[in-house]
Amino acid sequence: MAARKKLTSPWVHLAFWVGVSVLFFLCVFALKAMLLPFVLGIAVAYLLNPVVNSLGNVGFNRSAASMMILGGFLILILAFLGILTPILMKEFKAFSQDLPDYIDAFWKLAAPYTSMIEQYIGGANEQSLHEVLKNNSASATQAMKVVFDYMASSGQAVIDFISVALLMPVVAYFMMAEWPRITKWVHDLMPRHSEEAITDLLRQIDLKISSFVRGQISVAVILGIAYAICLSLAGLKYGFLIGLMSGVLSIIPMVGSALGLVVSICVAWFQSGGDLTFVLVIGGIFVTGQVIEGNFLTPKLVGDSVGLHPLWVFFALMAGGSLLGIVGMLVAVPVAATIGVLLSFAIHKYKNSAYYLDESQNKKETKTRKPKAVKKAAKKQDAKS
Repeated sequence: MAARKKLTSPWVHLAFWVGVSVLFFLCVFALKAMLLPFVLGIAVAYLLNPVVNSLGNVGFNRSAASMMILGGFLILILAFLGILTPILMKEFKAFSQDLPDYIDAFWKLAAPYTSMIEQYIGGANEQSLHEVLKNNSASATQAMKVVFDYMASSGQAVIDFISVALLMPVVAYFMMAEWPRITKWVHDLMPRHSEEAITDLLRQIDLKISSFVRGQISVAVILGIAYAICLSLAGLKYGFLIGLMSGVLSIIPMVGSALGLVVSICVAWFQSGGDLTFVLVIGGIFVTGQVIEGNFLTPKLVGDSVGLHPLWVFFALMAGGSLLGIVGMLVAVPVAATIGVLLSFAIHKYKNSAYYLDESQNKKETKTRKPKAVKKAAKKQDAKS
């Protein structure tokens, strides 16, 4: 009996789950070089699994439904990339060629304020600072070109692309086809004494991840396409590139639109020579997009109770990218959502603990007050007699 109590004590539970978590993250870190197709496959399966479940509920064979849904999804993605890649490459090339001219225009605009900068950089003259900015911008664009050329010609990049193209669909298919068995297997591994608590935590984690990831990706795609089309129709240079990048970065709420607004206004200003009407039109596109996102898209697709703060998402993406590269960025939001749920659970337990409520002190105060109450009752009894 005593041994059973030791095994079910909170500290044993904490040590067990901490050990499991540390072992899991060590395995992920050790195998990060080969995890990309598997992580992508699991992510695709998680995104498409509700559709497969819906088809299964109306009588479709799960394997056939998984194959059909996955095939349609891959065809859609390939068509999307086939249409967008030439446009994006063309606009990126034009932007890299025009960047030195933008530096010149910016320098002319900032020239009256360069004396303040010169004091902090040791009295450098105007021409030398101008040349530094211009040369560095040219070097930066050339470096980006070199990186893209290296990635295109690198044998490792080709191997990674082939591994993703071949393995990711296979992993996604088997995950979707076997999803009920996998969830049942995980459920059978749960400790019986904590089954209800763990099931509730998993339900909360799934709600956060599904609401944020599926909803925020939908919002990002809609905003990216809308910004790209509207900016291009308005006549903004690189409008398609800026719009799509703003949409992609909108996975972090507010960041994509804010960054796209700043970049678009700067480009519009230099492109039009300071025409305020054109600048206001470009700014109005992003303001309208934010109004539609905040009042219609996000409440409808993401929901108001997801509880992932933009700063927490941004930190998670940066930390995941720093630790595990692309794999880390892919798993950053699910891990952030999981940590958020576990922290909420831990805080709830802490606030209901004797340490937080200070029950021991309350018991001591009750004991010290009890003799006084007994004395008062005794006095009343004596007075009556």
